[in-house]
Amino acid sequence: MEDTMSKRTVYTVEPDEGDWRVEKKGADRASGVFENKQDAIERARELAQQASLGQVRVKNQRGRIQFEWTYGEDPEKYPS
Repeated sequence: MEDTMSKRTVYTVEPDEGDWRVEKKGADRASGVFENKQDAIERARELAQQASLGQVRVKNQRGRIQFEWTYGEDPEKYPS
């Protein structure tokens, strides 16, 4: 059986030359670019919630994961 994490749609919010970029893992281009971090986070969460299994990873200015949300089955509770 395939791992739940590999089926999860992941959106990352990260700094981009003074703006904040929302990017879907594996996509060729950003899902959106925002002037402030909070707007980018809100958009990423909206997109992740639309997926059957979604995840948002928010990075800080240094590129380290600061926050993370998952939607759908929790892989810790539902092993494959």
